[in-house]
Amino acid sequence: MVAVLIVICEVAFWVLLAAGLALRYWAKMPRASVAVLLCEPLLEVALFVVTVIDLKNGAQPDWKHGLAAAYIGYSIALGHHTIQWVDVRVAHRFAGGPPPSTPKYGRARAVHEWKIAGLWTLASLIAMGLLQGAVWYVGGDGDVSSLRAWQQKMLVVIALNVIIAGSYTLFPKRAPERSTSVTKG
Repeated sequence: MVAVLIVICEVAFWVLLAAGLALRYWAKMPRASVAVLLCEPLLEVALFVVTVIDLKNGAQPDWKHGLAAAYIGYSIALGHHTIQWVDVRVAHRFAGGPPPSTPKYGRARAVHEWKIAGLWTLASLIAMGLLQGAVWYVGGDGDVSSLRAWQQKMLVVIALNVIIAGSYTLFPKRAPERSTSVTKG
């Protein structure tokens, strides 16, 4: 049941996002758009409640509970960023908004990558906290190895993001040089 709900929440996230942006840009109803987009956190609340109920009813903790914690962590830490990312692109493509402006080179790109690494770190820490709560909730009677394995996966997510951001700091991508060659005719 938890795995199905994770899929439902993911699909509902994108449906709500599409509906919210359609209301904003095509229907010209910005308040209704905000109301729809504010329903997004309800998905995480529903997933959290169902996961807790599943564990309370005696389900053995497994990969589904770990995935639910990771999904909730992502949604809390990166959900708003994801919505903004899509919003800018939809506004540019369909509503004459400015083009997306993700920095590509140098220090600006490194700063951008560190911000993204910070968001992924926050997502991972939230997931790890939820997983630890599940470990304590299940107690010593249940097998919590899958929850511990998900905590380790979250540490890998943090490490990968720090490595990526660090690489942009240590080896900044440089803008291509413009060719100033003169052709003889």
